[in-house]
Amino acid sequence: MAKKTVATLQKGEGRAYSKVIKMVKSPKTGAYIFEEEMVHNENLKEYLAK
Repeated sequence: MAKKTVATLQKGEGRAYSKVIKMVKSPKTGAYIFEEEMVHNENLKEYLAK
């Protein structure tokens, strides 16, 4: 699956997006979980400021 995602992002406007992985502490268990999202490069600073 990952190869398909990377291959499709290399064509056209796919380069305008970045994959962001954030480590978030779960309020229920206290364990850390990772959240992955595709964010447009123009909105990257705003997303990370949250």
